[in-house]
Amino acid sequence: MKKEEKILVILVHPDIEKSVINKRWIEELQKYPDQYYIHNLYKAYPEEKLNIEKEQMLIEAYDKIVFQFPFYWFSAPPLLKKWLDEVLVYGWAYGSKSGYKFAEKKVALVISVGIDEEEYSKEGVYNYTLKELTTPFELTFKYIKADYKPLYAYFGIERNASSEWIEKSIPAYIEFLEKM
Repeated sequence: MKKEEKILVILVHPDIEKSVINKRWIEELQKYPDQYYIHNLYKAYPEEKLNIEKEQMLIEAYDKIVFQFPFYWFSAPPLLKKWLDEVLVYGWAYGSKSGYKFAEKKVALVISVGIDEEEYSKEGVYNYTLKELTTPFELTFKYIKADYKPLYAYFGIERNASSEWIEKSIPAYIEFLEKM
């Protein structure tokens, strides 16, 4: 199978229609279908019953993969955890000669965060940085030999969700994707 040059964006948002920023980012990516393939997990699996073979084939077709989601309860939406548990299985993602299908694929997280960045620090309310809180994702992708890239986060959505503020986020978001 020929590898896609596009970036696979796996959107994991439980209510994208009510989203403020993730919805706008996806609308922007849809303007460039030759560059981005958007796979909306909650839309594809409204009952949350994953088609593992389909998901694995999709991953195998791309060399650049982004998981995009809102950060809440200090993690990702539950469907992403389920996806990781069910798709990244022994013999395919790791642990055998035929495994490691993620090996050397560039993988990154794009996270929208409601709270201001200063709150995610040793001195802030939550005592940890977002990078520290997302360490399990980094370790997971390193374990399966993916080329894990630093995450991209956009903070402060709860405080400032004006149209102007959201539009200002788009160039940095696109630039992050283009540098993968």
